[in-house]
Amino acid sequence: MPRSRTARLPAVDTPLRPTGALSSVDEGDDVESRIYRAVFDSVMNQRLTPGTKLPESSLCELFGVSRSVVRKVLQRLAHDHIVQLRPNRGAIIAVPSPEETRQIFEARRGLEAIIVNLATQNATARDVAELRKQLKQEHDAMNRFDQPAWARLASSFHLGLAGLARNPILERYLVEMVSRCSLIVALYEPPGNAACEHEEHERIVDCVARGDAEGAVQLMDEHLRELERNVSVQRAAPDRTLAHLLGMA
Repeated sequence: MPRSRTARLPAVDTPLRPTGALSSVDEGDDVESRIYRAVFDSVMNQRLTPGTKLPESSLCELFGVSRSVVRKVLQRLAHDHIVQLRPNRGAIIAVPSPEETRQIFEARRGLEAIIVNLATQNATARDVAELRKQLKQEHDAMNRFDQPAWARLASSFHLGLAGLARNPILERYLVEMVSRCSLIVALYEPPGNAACEHEEHERIVDCVARGDAEGAVQLMDEHLRELERNVSVQRAAPDRTLAHLLGMA
């Protein structure tokens, strides 16, 4: 296994941040970025589920901003497929169709096959140790039945592998795929199910550790196909306020 310089894995105790493919996002502290990140993080953590309404008036009140600011943020979210803007009916969290779901998973399988192959070629012993450290946190969240943390860590695992591929373009595309898959899981995954199976992640890391790129690619493909098979066509409407769903109450 080549011993190239160590790539930084995403911090596992912080929420995922939209970057790259979600290029309209500014990581600054301006109010537009804060509103964007609040919605994005709430989708990634499955607090905001597909179909949830995002009334302009409520967002204005929660963040203390004008409608023009809120509308600008909603346009950015729509550009990144997080929100759907409906003429004369307002914005909602995007609702992927069954066909779109199939296409997204198909694209993600192809993308992650390339990523995990490169990650296996590039990963150092230190990189593998960091992956195993993250797997331990996944395991701890699973044993606490902390599904939001579990979902966040599972997504971070995939983005961590993308970082080890050392290809920023692939990594940016995966950010978009992961966020869109999170919408699908929030829409279709039965309550209480894991977004990703911890044991499958462990087996992928084992392949990376021994330099088995072919095995890692095969396991990743099976892993993503299983995730797709687990989705259900049923979903429940949220019964909490927008402030609760955004983690602000």
